[in-house]
Amino acid sequence: QLQLVESGGGLVQPGGSLRLSCEASGITLEYYSIGWFRQAPGKEREGVSCISTESKSTDFADSVKGRFTISRDNAKNTAYLEMNSLKPEDTAVYYCAVVNVHFDPCLLSTTLYDYWGQGTQVTVSL
Repeated sequence: QLQLVESGGGLVQPGGSLRLSCEASGITLEYYSIGWFRQAPGKEREGVSCISTESKSTDFADSVKGRFTISRDNAKNTAYLEMNSLKPEDTAVYYCAVVNVHFDPCLLSTTLYDYWGQGTQVTVSL
């Protein structure tokens, strides 16, 4: 049974950093494209970052470019989202998602991903 478990969220002050992890089980993650998404209260879920199966392609929402980094460790069946210079507007529930398709370039559309984690809360506040 495929399962995605996010971790690493929490409360951080503006300018701080967090590293989110997404551990997959029940699949071989190297065959899946990975996306990170977020949803703030009262807002639609939006794409944050994605990475292709062989890490040849990454993409970021304009709002996080230069601040966030995405990576994957296929040997550990885990993906990561490194978030630096966090802002209050980054506050949201962050989700990882996967799809068993090689996208090149990777894509940030929520409709393309089949499997989702339960999410982890990130709160950026003083």
